[in-house]
Amino acid sequence: MFFTGYINSRWRPGKMMRMPPVARSEPGGCLAIWPGLLTLLALCLALAAPVAQARQDPGALRQRLAARFDSSRIPLLDEWLAMVASASALDEQAKLARVNDFVNGNFAYEDDATIWEQNDYWATPLEMIGKGRGDCEDFTIVKYVSLRMAGMGSARLRLVYAKARLDGLAGPVWVAHMVLAYYATPDAEPLVLDNLNETILPASRRPDLQPVFSFNSEGIFAGVSGKGAAKAAAGIGRLSRWEDAWRRILADGYE
Repeated sequence: MFFTGYINSRWRPGKMMRMPPVARSEPGGCLAIWPGLLTLLALCLALAAPVAQARQDPGALRQRLAARFDSSRIPLLDEWLAMVASASALDEQAKLARVNDFVNGNFAYEDDATIWEQNDYWATPLEMIGKGRGDCEDFTIVKYVSLRMAGMGSARLRLVYAKARLDGLAGPVWVAHMVLAYYATPDAEPLVLDNLNETILPASRRPDLQPVFSFNSEGIFAGVSGKGAAKAAAGIGRLSRWEDAWRRILADGYE
């Protein structure tokens, strides 16, 4: 079962993890066959700046979007900003539904090699809007940033690396994947926001997912259970895909 440290001892939080040396050769996108855990750990570290306190200048964002991509993407940017603003007034369950539905309904899935001509690239929300598509990391990041902008605390949210079971021609295969998990309380069963299954479901109803580790703007966690999970002592100075994505998010106008 998924995220069930309180249900299955296999998923109880482990000891605090310290980041290994940064790997220069990093894994492929979210639908690549699952690589080694230590290599993946080198991708993930804590965010230093709180997204919930982000302040956007819509005019500046429109200019950046039009300059880098195309002015035809501006309506989607405006719709996203309006969605985030409207979600700010909702209760947490409604926030989750509003953000999950918007992101899943307005972006197409495509791999990084096709979009960016790179093996693995973590896009900012502005970049995903500019392309109109992304892979699982991009879906998860834009949902996380959207919910934080809408006022949800980081303690409620975890970006989670997992293995997803997909049906292949020769039978089921397990692939690397990323989802967003929401915890109403530290010991609650999390809800899973995903682009493979667009229905928000409790973790126990997602047997097709096996979590590996989780992280948010507070740090990296050895386990995926919400209650008592150890936080890794890693800073944003560690080079990773996550650090690079956050630098570009800040460059897009988030403070």
